[in-house]
Amino acid sequence: MTDKRKAARRIEIPGEVAEAAGMPDDLDASAVDPHAVPDPAHRRRAGNVYFVAAGLVALAIALGLPAGMWVTVGLLAAIGIYHYIAGWHLVVRESWALEVSNRAIGFPVGHASANLGFYGWRARPIWNVLVFSADDPPNRRGLVRVDGISGSVVEQYDEAVPAGEM
Repeated sequence: MTDKRKAARRIEIPGEVAEAAGMPDDLDASAVDPHAVPDPAHRRRAGNVYFVAAGLVALAIALGLPAGMWVTVGLLAAIGIYHYIAGWHLVVRESWALEVSNRAIGFPVGHASANLGFYGWRARPIWNVLVFSADDPPNRRGLVRVDGISGSVVEQYDEAVPAGEM
């Protein structure tokens, strides 16, 4: 693909238009900054908030609120517990997931993209890595799912790119 065709497929907004529209800097596609996915273990902070709220409601019950408010205490505590058990510590970072995917797939990888998702009721972190072969244009593509805690390959799929799709 020629540079002219590549440029024609990109969306470019002139700087003065973006500035006049008040576009935030984090939407600037030309800016290349390192990006870090937040650790899902931060959910435990929300759990602490729910526990404090449950304690405050329990204190208010002791000071005269109706006894039926114990249901609220139970719900707040249950939500807090859920936040604690769903607050996995993300061990495998994006670069590690890309490495694991590169080794697991059966062809040399050119372009790849990783996206963090969550699986199951406890929201276990799973990296979904989309890979393309190193050919130009790519003739194979695949999806590798990498566990965000152990770094093991959960599942993988690859296929030939249909003619004319790339």
